[in-house]
Amino acid sequence: MRIFAFHLLNDFSGSPKVLSQLIAGWVKNDIEVHVCSSFENHGFLSGLSSQAILRPVWYRFYQNKLLRLAALMSSQLLLIIKFFFIIKKDDIIYVNTVLPFGAALLGKIKGCRVIYHIHETTMKPAILKKALFGIAKFAADDVIYVSKYLANEEPFAGKSTHVLHNAIPEEFINRAKRIPRDISMPQNVLMVCSLKTYKGVREFVTLAARLKKYRFRLVVNASLEDIEAFFEGTTIPGNLELYPTQRDVIPHFAWADLVMNLSHPDGWVETFGLTIIEGMAFRIPAIVPPVGGITEVVDDGFNGYHINPHDIDTLEEAIEKMFQSSGLYSRLSKNAQIKLSAFREQTFIDESLKVVYRRNTTKPI
Repeated sequence: MRIFAFHLLNDFSGSPKVLSQLIAGWVKNDIEVHVCSSFENHGFLSGLSSQAILRPVWYRFYQNKLLRLAALMSSQLLLIIKFFFIIKKDDIIYVNTVLPFGAALLGKIKGCRVIYHIHETTMKPAILKKALFGIAKFAADDVIYVSKYLANEEPFAGKSTHVLHNAIPEEFINRAKRIPRDISMPQNVLMVCSLKTYKGVREFVTLAARLKKYRFRLVVNASLEDIEAFFEGTTIPGNLELYPTQRDVIPHFAWADLVMNLSHPDGWVETFGLTIIEGMAFRIPAIVPPVGGITEVVDDGFNGYHINPHDIDTLEEAIEKMFQSSGLYSRLSKNAQIKLSAFREQTFIDESLKVVYRRNTTKPI
C-alpha cells in the first residue's frame, strides 16, 4: 500500500502537525507514505524525512488575497502535472484540509481512493469555500472530520464519514509528566494561536491590561516583524509577553496556569482545539468559545469554561474566580487530566488505520 498525503502549506500550525502524527503512525505499520507539500519553508512535515518520502510541491503564501489565490491555483496545476505519471490506481490519495484540491481531482482521474481530512468550516470568500467543498464532495470516497460539530456543519451525503478527534504525541505527554508544576498560586495565562484579529488576540491584550496582577503570554504563528506590524499603535501592557513562531511550545505550557482560546464565533468557529489538549497534558484548565468543536474538548464547568470572547467582563470574572479559589482551580486541573484520556495518540492512530484499511483486503480491520 502507498499513501500520497497532500498538504498545501507546510508550517507549524495545527493541521500539518496532525498529519505528521498520522504519517508517523502509518509508517510504523509498514505503510509506504509519500508526503507532498511545500518544503521550501520549514514546518512539522519537514521532520519526516527519515520516515517517509518527501515530495516537494510548489506553493508560496502571500498576504495579498489575489496573489494567494493565484498561488493556490498555480500550485494545484503543477501538482497534477508532476504526479500524473507517478500515482497509480492502487494508491490512496490523502487530502489534508480542502485546499489541495488538485490532488483530489488527480485521484479521481486516476481511479484512486480519495480520503479527505476536514479541519475547517470557516473560509473566505464564500465562493472559494463553495468551490473547494464542492470538489471534495465530488472526489472523496471517505471523509474524516476532526469533531462531531464539523461533521454536522459540513455533511457529505453518500460518503463514508468518520469523526477522528485530534491527539497529542505520547512524547509530549511524557515530557509534560516530567515537569513539576506548583498550582498553589495560579497566575499565568497563555494563548497560542495565529496572528489574526478573529483569533481574539486584541481581546487577550485587553484582558492583560485589565488584570495587571497576573502574567499573560501570547505565542503566535508569525515572525517578529509581522507581530510588530500587527500591533503598531497598540499599547502592550507590561505584564504581557509576545512570542513569534515556536518550534517547541512545551516551555510555554509548563509556564502556564490557564490556556485560552478567544476565537470569534462570528469570524472563525474552532472545529477542534489542539492547543487546549496540549494544555491538558500539563493539567491546565481552559477557557474557550461556547460554539464549535472546541466545546467537545472542554466541558463547561468541568475542565474549564465556555465564554463568548467578546464578553470581556465575564472573561475577567472567570479568570479571577479560578485563580482566587485554590479548591476550584485544583478541581478543574484534575479534571483536565481526566479529559485528556479521550485524546491519546495511539487511539488516534488506530482509528485512522481502520479508515485506511477499510477497503484493503490484505489487512483486516
